[in-house]
Amino acid sequence: MQDEVLHLFHAATARWFRESFAEPTPAQLQGWPRIAAQESTLILAPTGSGKTLAAFLYAIDELIQRNGSGAESGGVHTLYLSPLKALANDIERNLDPPLEGIRA
Repeated sequence: MQDEVLHLFHAATARWFRESFAEPTPAQLQGWPRIAAQESTLILAPTGSGKTLAAFLYAIDELIQRNGSGAESGGVHTLYLSPLKALANDIERNLDPPLEGIRA
């Protein structure tokens, strides 16, 4: 099941995911292809179903690819506006592992 969507990512991102998780969640399986196609995507799923990683891993992957290519960042890449400070803190905590763990 992983290879269905992990081929969308840089090798370093796919490797980190395989080492960190048994398999993508349904939210990730359905979300990543649409996000990769730059479609507006709304992911509705219960708490703990991988929504944060579904929403942000492709953006992190683009940064990894851009960094590896030597391309100029050109400013803001991803902007997240949180309606709650607690939610913003949770998302930051959930994104630290991929930001620290993915090495191109």
